[in-house]
Amino acid sequence: MRPVLVDTDILSMFLRGNHNVVTHFRAYLREYGSINLSIITYYEIVSGLRHRDARKQLDSFLQFARCNIVLPLTECSASISADLYASLRKKGQPLDDIDLLIAGIAIANELILATHNTDHFGRIEGLEIEDWSEEEG
Repeated sequence: MRPVLVDTDILSMFLRGNHNVVTHFRAYLREYGSINLSIITYYEIVSGLRHRDARKQLDSFLQFARCNIVLPLTECSASISADLYASLRKKGQPLDDIDLLIAGIAIANELILATHNTDHFGRIEGLEIEDWSEEEG
């Protein structure tokens, strides 16, 4: 198993107790001891929970984040994201900025992206992806 960055959709599935995702998390944690998530995913989860006024879930997520690694947006990852944006726009296949920022963080940190959103992220050259919602093989 190689190091990964967990995308927002996979983290949401984990927080909801999705069996396949929980199984992947357990295996990953046995090997690495902590999960990598981006500051973008942190923002998406926190903003969604605050919008729903889900205080208990927010407290649980904040505790989870403190026990794991939240990777920042850096000049390097932002530059990679900008290159991805330009390349995909030229091909007529634009992606949301949030997805491009997450991809840039994964590439800059040489991490595989664990995501269920394989249609979008699969279009990004240089980004390796795994779908943790599927059973381990």
